[in-house]
Amino acid sequence: MKKGGMKFDAGVVSIVVRHEQWDGNIHGRVPDQGVMIFVRGQVDGKDATLLRFNCCDVNRDYIYDPDGMNKVCGMDPILDGNPIGWTMRQLRERLPDMVSAAGFEDIAGKIDTQLVASKLGEIEDVARKAFHKGRLTVKHNRGTDIFEAGAIRFGLEMRTLGDDGGLAIHVMADLSGTPNGENFEETELLAFDCFRKEPHYHYGPRNKNHRIYFDKTVVPDPLEWTLDVLKARKIRDMIAAAGYPGVAADVDEDIIASLLPSIEAKARELQPA
Repeated sequence: MKKGGMKFDAGVVSIVVRHEQWDGNIHGRVPDQGVMIFVRGQVDGKDATLLRFNCCDVNRDYIYDPDGMNKVCGMDPILDGNPIGWTMRQLRERLPDMVSAAGFEDIAGKIDTQLVASKLGEIEDVARKAFHKGRLTVKHNRGTDIFEAGAIRFGLEMRTLGDDGGLAIHVMADLSGTPNGENFEETELLAFDCFRKEPHYHYGPRNKNHRIYFDKTVVPDPLEWTLDVLKARKIRDMIAAAGYPGVAADVDEDIIASLLPSIEAKARELQPA
């Protein structure tokens, strides 16, 4: 288990709450963010994870003995509701049964359920705050070259990030107010970072910030891939997936198509092949 998070001791078990961000093609799962809740205990004199609850935007599941049998069960996002709330109910009502089902019968028989219950209010408060306040988002520059495309706009720039960098294409929209007005708010909906070393793209950098890193064997030219996405008229679907269905409904793919020659020309000028 990674280090970090907040630990709550409750007799023979402890409960750890930690926020995590998973990147596509890096962490072996779909891109996601959320709170992990671990039930820990001593097994053969060593600290071990007995149960793990993944309370994320996308991945909502729980694992029996993740370092051993690794039995994964899913939460139903419709019927089970909020994953943190669902997890708290299981910790309150079924913890000994779940620990036993994970193969740790000796520990299960020694769990003080009243002691665990007395900790759950604070645990839930920490978990809910971590889910919202621990979220990792990013705010990029809007770009040096702007292309207005109806309800959205594109911003292109050359970015440097440490010893990496390359062309970045930002997709933005006005979510409140009017341009140059007092309450104007421009928000980045998508970002494509066509970097030399670690090219990737973001769904909702200021919202969910789900990142997917390119497999450079499959996608040797991230800029070409990004331009192909624009040409395939996938931007509306991506904006909706980023959490902005209202903006997506107003996207005019014909306007985007008419701008693509200019966008591609500027992109190639900024980042030659």
